[in-house]
Amino acid sequence: MRVDLFDFDLPEERIALRPAKPREAARLLKIAPGAPFEDFTIADLPLLLQAGDVLVFNDTRVIPAHLKGIRRRGEAAAQVEATLHMRVAPDRWLAFMRPGKRIAAGDRIHFGHDGNSCFLGQLDATIVEKREGGEVLLGFDLSGPFLDEALHSIGHIPLPPYIASKREDDERDRRDYQTIYAREEGAVAAPTAGLHFTPELFASLDKMGVERHFVTLHVGAGTFLPVKADDTDQHHMHSESGFVSSSTASAINAARLRGARIVAIGTTSLRLLESAADENGILEEWSGATDIFITPGYRFRVVDMLMTNFHLPRSTLFMLVSAFCGLDTMQAAYAHAISAGYRFYSYGDASLLFRQMR
Repeated sequence: MRVDLFDFDLPEERIALRPAKPREAARLLKIAPGAPFEDFTIADLPLLLQAGDVLVFNDTRVIPAHLKGIRRRGEAAAQVEATLHMRVAPDRWLAFMRPGKRIAAGDRIHFGHDGNSCFLGQLDATIVEKREGGEVLLGFDLSGPFLDEALHSIGHIPLPPYIASKREDDERDRRDYQTIYAREEGAVAAPTAGLHFTPELFASLDKMGVERHFVTLHVGAGTFLPVKADDTDQHHMHSESGFVSSSTASAINAARLRGARIVAIGTTSLRLLESAADENGILEEWSGATDIFITPGYRFRVVDMLMTNFHLPRSTLFMLVSAFCGLDTMQAAYAHAISAGYRFYSYGDASLLFRQMR
């Protein structure tokens, strides 16, 4: 499909730079094909669900994966930045670096803010490979938990580009850009639909008999990359690693057998469930990497409803929601959201989508 079909104009003031306070005060737009759009808040979510519904959350935890450093090549030095996006070994990460023209394979990068040892604010790495689009393979001098400790010491929360271009990250982001149930470290971007949930909202959902289960997909920085191709068939998706436990798979299979609705909280939960399911929508324990790219025409196997934030123009995620509800429906929904003052992107408001039936 032509990528320009998924374009739209978004006023800059609609981009949220901070989350709503409290979290459940964010707005929620109900989107069901063939039905009028309805405006709610996150606190109203129990009104839109029913006993027996199964909510599936992504419990990945964001790590401080944005690094600032100095590239040294002989006597020459240049400031560079790296955003880690996928771990491939205890001491190696794939990363997006900028400015890409200043780096080459074999370069030494000194991350951190002073010249002390790594435990006091510096972490050294080598560019093992330089790939396309500013992507590199970094080999760090530390490995395993020692590398993790260093990243937590010197790294920054990797805010999305549309926020990072307007302000620096701060201590509030270390709390705000994390779901309350995050536990499996490895993401470099938050599963943002989950940011709206609070213990109080969980208690309300528990009281009405809504089930809650977890999967893990470590969201990569590739989620923010623009689609530069003119046609969706020409776009390359970056892989992300994930895991579905046998207990979660069994619970979802049982729910589908009794006719319960499966509600994915976030596109990352949906993408992982759809990656792990067989042709009949049956799940088993699953782990590995997925680069699933969902565009209109895709036949959904597992998910009936999707709660998700509002996405970028021409993005793979706007293509995904268009596949879920229909392109015409989503274009109209986003036009409604813009005119009604909804806040967009990672710290913005949310939508609750009901799948288009075929």
